[in-house]
Amino acid sequence: MTTNNNRRAFLRQMGLFAAGATLVPTVFAACNSGNKTSNGTDSTGQDATAGAKELFFKISLAEWSFHKSLFDGKMTNLDFPVKAKKDFDISAVEYVNQFFKDKAKDQQYLAELKKRADDNGVTNVLIMIDGEGNLGDADAKARVKAVENHYQWVEAAKYLGCHAIRVNAAGEGSADEVSKSVIESLTTLGTFGKDHGINVIVENHGGYSSNGKWLANVMKQVNMPNVGTLPDFGNFCIERTKPTANTPEAWAATKCLEEYDRYQGVTELMPYAKGVSGKTHEFDANGNCIETDYSRMLKIVKDAGYTGYIDIEFEGSGVSEDEGVRLTKELLIRAGSALS
Repeated sequence: MTTNNNRRAFLRQMGLFAAGATLVPTVFAACNSGNKTSNGTDSTGQDATAGAKELFFKISLAEWSFHKSLFDGKMTNLDFPVKAKKDFDISAVEYVNQFFKDKAKDQQYLAELKKRADDNGVTNVLIMIDGEGNLGDADAKARVKAVENHYQWVEAAKYLGCHAIRVNAAGEGSADEVSKSVIESLTTLGTFGKDHGINVIVENHGGYSSNGKWLANVMKQVNMPNVGTLPDFGNFCIERTKPTANTPEAWAATKCLEEYDRYQGVTELMPYAKGVSGKTHEFDANGNCIETDYSRMLKIVKDAGYTGYIDIEFEGSGVSEDEGVRLTKELLIRAGSALS
């Protein structure tokens, strides 16, 4: 995630405002020290994750890590929990609604998805919701419709055993105008979620929501125990240049015009966090994330007293999706163990 709104913006233009991050990462200083090589072993040839200390957090896997395979039809949403467990030994998953967009009310489908997770000892953590309208829409009727569109996903999340749905705080207008509309929508949706035992959590996902101070203020104003945040390590581009065409390649070529400091942003959002997204794009030769200092970021998370799930959300292009997930898991374990 320079940040990640180029891909998101493209998908939003196509009516598919997707979970995940940008196609083009910002290149920051390499993250963590260590001797791990690109094949997952250290300089002595030993497994880099062997003997790791007990972590202060739990690891989950975000479905967006496999968006290329899912879009290409190489795997399906039903395959996801099984793949998480069998290929990566990860026992908690976070779904993306666009990969089963028409199934929110399909009880037979949801039952099969739940069965596959249960049969493999996998916990369903949350569903990331996109493409259901803007909770900060300036038009009151459109805003109400957007809130109501999310109800079906609250119900689906409850059925699957998730603790939350992830939503977006998007809208047009001034910061104050969008804030007012988002607060109203989150209060209504949060009340519905409370009645179903489901948390409603907002990700920094472009626009005003990528301003940590703005989103933290929204949380203060909503002030509901089941409404919180999902801090993403990389989604901090507030404004981008416009693409020359409505294609993935054109959006990938856009540049971030206004970027919020990711470490400040995560620090501001952690007091309200009910989930954390460990985004990665590219890795150096030692298996460290190029765009985010994981040692620094995980210390922020730990200092906030957080002990819940940190998801793996790989979005790079330098290695395969499977390898990117493995590298991110190893990085979380290595950096997390150093803080335990």
